[in-house]
Amino acid sequence: MRWYLLLVGLVALERLAELVVSRRNLAWSLARGGSEHGRGHYPFMAVLHTALLVGAVVEVAVAHRPFLPALGWPMLALVVASQALRWWCIRTLGHRWNTRVVVVPGLPLVHRGPYRLLAHPNYVAVVLEGAALPLVHTAWVTALVFTVLNLPLLAVRIRAEEAAMAAAVAQPATHAR
Repeated sequence: MRWYLLLVGLVALERLAELVVSRRNLAWSLARGGSEHGRGHYPFMAVLHTALLVGAVVEVAVAHRPFLPALGWPMLALVVASQALRWWCIRTLGHRWNTRVVVVPGLPLVHRGPYRLLAHPNYVAVVLEGAALPLVHTAWVTALVFTVLNLPLLAVRIRAEEAAMAAAVAQPATHAR
């Protein structure tokens, strides 16, 4: 349990680092005329992602979920892979990456890094992490609930992002993803 608490704590610290990067990038984007889209879903996303971390720990502690090596080690590998993919996205997008949907006029779409392979690689990382992190220590209820609640939220998020990018493409200037 101590190692699992450490893992979830490290993921929480990573999320805080993301928020620091996101705030810096939001300021950069707004200073260049960027506009935020789809604000309504953001509070739900923040609550759900916080609940993932809390739920995983609470379920393991309260339900006495064991660490099963045959499940735990592969899930840990997926957690690490999801973090690597997330930070590849952040590095590829640079100042454009944000936890919010922000479009800066005049910036072209990004078609390098993981974006040459997938339209929304950061969301692949979110889905992987949301399922794998709880399952490292067999917190299957948390993994299931997060996944079931996250899928419609991601659908709303992706629609907001696609609409924002489509609106930017319709204008003479190009946009950033």
